[in-house]
Amino acid sequence: MTDETAAREPASADGTAHPLYGYSTATVADALDRVGRDGCLLGIGPLFDGARIFGRAYTVSYTTAGHPAGTVGDYLDDMRPGDVAVLDNGGRTDCTVWGDILTAMADDRGIAGTVIDGVCRDVRRALDVGYPLFTRGRYMRTGKDRVEVRDVQCPVSVGGVRIAARQLVIADADGAVTVPPDVEDDVAEICHTIHERESRIVDDVLAGRSLAEARAAHGYHLLQRNQA
Repeated sequence: MTDETAAREPASADGTAHPLYGYSTATVADALDRVGRDGCLLGIGPLFDGARIFGRAYTVSYTTAGHPAGTVGDYLDDMRPGDVAVLDNGGRTDCTVWGDILTAMADDRGIAGTVIDGVCRDVRRALDVGYPLFTRGRYMRTGKDRVEVRDVQCPVSVGGVRIAARQLVIADADGAVTVPPDVEDDVAEICHTIHERESRIVDDVLAGRSLAEARAAHGYHLLQRNQA
């Protein structure tokens, strides 16, 4: 995997026009704190440094396979370029719901990336092409005959957070967050304020001002505090 591949821009049909595009997950997490909402996906991390995602969730919910077992999913046929595959496998780490075939197809179709409450396998291709995967880890055992798709485009839970179909998902080196649609505008406005003030703090301390003075001057400890 080259540095150029690892740092590729997040694929998103509307990403460059969205007011939250370009903000880090850390900044978004602080803004979510300020509006009193939880959107941080606990335990979900990138397959490689440089992976980034910005897009709308296409949700898939898994359950234990029946007898006979159902499909592990052909949902990629219905996804659009810029969508994010958000897979709820209940946090299972004993079998995977994503592998080589899905990576190849998703990368070819312009899918923005994949977020899994569970594990992935066949990671070599994802590393080689720089396809963004955010999961609980990697494990080689197939999910076939162990899990099956329960539903698609339904509410799911990933990292302890509820995600609805078409909900905004943002991911980077620090992990993944999701922003509920009813607070997108508020979160974007707060992110702008946080980014500006933290940039001023950095400028001040690099110019020789003490950290305590710079933080106090720009209200650092109040940036994420919920005002309710």
